[in-house]
This record gives sequence, C-alpha cells and structure tokens, in this order.
Amino acid sequence: MGERQDVPPVWLMRQAGRYLPEYRALRAEKGGFLALVNDSEAAAEITLQPIRRFGMDGAILFSDILMVPLALGQDLWFETGEGPRLAPKLVARDVLDGLAPNMAALDPVYETVRRVKAMLDPSVTLLGFAGSPWTVATYMIAGQGSREQAEARRLAYADPGLMQALVDCITHCTIDYLQGQIDAGVEAIQLFDSWAGSLSPAQFEQWVIAPNARIAAAFKGKVPVIGFPKGAGGKLAAYARETGVDALGLDETVDPAWAHANLPADLPVQGNLDPLALIAGGETLDTAIDRILAAFADRPHVFNLGHGIQQDTPIDRVEHVLRRIRG
Repeated sequence: MGERQDVPPVWLMRQAGRYLPEYRALRAEKGGFLALVNDSEAAAEITLQPIRRFGMDGAILFSDILMVPLALGQDLWFETGEGPRLAPKLVARDVLDGLAPNMAALDPVYETVRRVKAMLDPSVTLLGFAGSPWTVATYMIAGQGSREQAEARRLAYADPGLMQALVDCITHCTIDYLQGQIDAGVEAIQLFDSWAGSLSPAQFEQWVIAPNARIAAAFKGKVPVIGFPKGAGGKLAAYARETGVDALGLDETVDPAWAHANLPADLPVQGNLDPLALIAGGETLDTAIDRILAAFADRPHVFNLGHGIQQDTPIDRVEHVLRRIRG
C-alpha cells in the first residue's frame, strides 16, 4: 500500500453477503448470521464467494464487529429483521466490572482466516477488520444499534470515567483480536467507526481519534491499517494526521475533490461510491465512478463503496463497475 496503480485495486465493503444468491443459499442451509460467523468452514466459503464471482483484488473477512463485546462477556444474538442485541446493557461501572471475558469466543474467526488464507490466491489481499472502540461502545451501552447513539453520548457526558474505562477495555481487546487475525494470516486491517459522525469535535478527539491512534500504533510496520470514520466530514484531515493510519476510507458524503485537496498528499484513500448509486446504475453510476477516478488519479487509491453494499444490489451493477474501472 502506498503506490499509485494505473488501475486501482477494487474490493467492496460487505462484498461477502446477502446480495449474492450463493450466500443466501448457504445461510438457508446453515442457519442464522451468528451461526455462519462461528462456522469457520462456512465463513471461509462466504469470504471467498465474491472473489470467485468477481475477481476482487481484496477478500474481506466474513465476521461482525460485535465479536469483541461477545469476547468481553456480553451475550450477543440477532433478532430476525431487527439486527443485533447485546445484554446486559453497559450502563454502570458494576456492569463493566461484572463482565466475564471469554477470548476463546474469537477462535472461530482466527480459524476462518487460516482457512481462507490456505485457499486464497496470493495475488489477492486478505483483509481483517474490527469495529473501532466508539462504535462498539455504542452497541454495548444501548444493547442494540441506534441511529443517534443517544445513550452512548449521554453516558460520555454524564460519566466520562466509565466511558473511558469502557473504551480502554474495548481498545485493549481489539488490539489482541487484530493481532490474532494477523497471526492467522490477514495482510491488512480496517477499523470500522460507523458512528463516528455523531460526535462533537471535542468528543471526536477523545472517543474516535485517541483510541484509533492507539490501535494504529500497535500495528505500525506490521500490516497496513485502514481507518474508516464514517460521517467524520471536515474532521477527516485531523483523523488522518493524528491517528497515524496508513490509509483512509471515505464515506459517500465526502467530495472526492475536497478529500484530495485537504488530505495529506501521500495518504492512500479508499472509496467512495455511494451504494445507492451502484443500485441506480446507468449514467448515474458511470458519472460517479468517473468522478472518483478523476479526483484520485494522482494519489494511491483503492476503489470501494462509501459504505456497505445493499442487499438489493443487482449483481450486474457490480460487474459493470469492475469493467469500467479495469477497462
């Protein structure tokens, strides 16, 4: 990572997943989402499905950012049609102190990495990932996803000591978790901070930049670290400077021309096609692709989406993106 390619490498966030009929067939056979994550043979197969179908340049591990709360001792399950649930909700210090960590819960993920690595063509990069501490904390506190992250933001204001203890705990576990993925064979890692955009500038410094800087420092010189603070907007430049990540993922709300003008000149970027433009197709899609390619023509760039691929994405749209990028 760090050298501009005439044809940018391509992978798509959530490329291994439910828009693919082969994924849906395997899920119907094996059971729910968490069952797939913990079935290393199935998870490895899902990781490889988009590589076989599309010839992506990167394979992203099939897992979930909430494996860390599971390892820290929360119960984790998925409600059909509603998403993840965690218990007990982390709303007081005694709840955090009462969790019984079980790092063995992460062993199936490491086995998935080993299986994929053994089957993957060496020309394809194997990417691991984890949720960034702030985003993981929002789920641990609310017990589920929350669009405004109000419970976590309220706790951060009311009891910053508890929030700091929780973020420190998640950060430490995340470093161990990512090191386990690296030991098993991943060649790069991405930090997903899906809810970074909900914070004020001061909170962004404390709960996003500071812990991500600790994680990035732990892997400096080992593997490339891609930071993805979704919704960060104008705070992206500070994130890039202060975290020390090796590359920066851009969500679909970021103007590529602005990013190129305001980010460090030698910093590789990843993104940032709108997943809904991918669904729309036609001239809308082509214009968006061309605009991104033009903006990043003079810097290292990994073509990707600005967030995860939607489940109703037509497969021929993905094929079209690859043809247009690769000529």
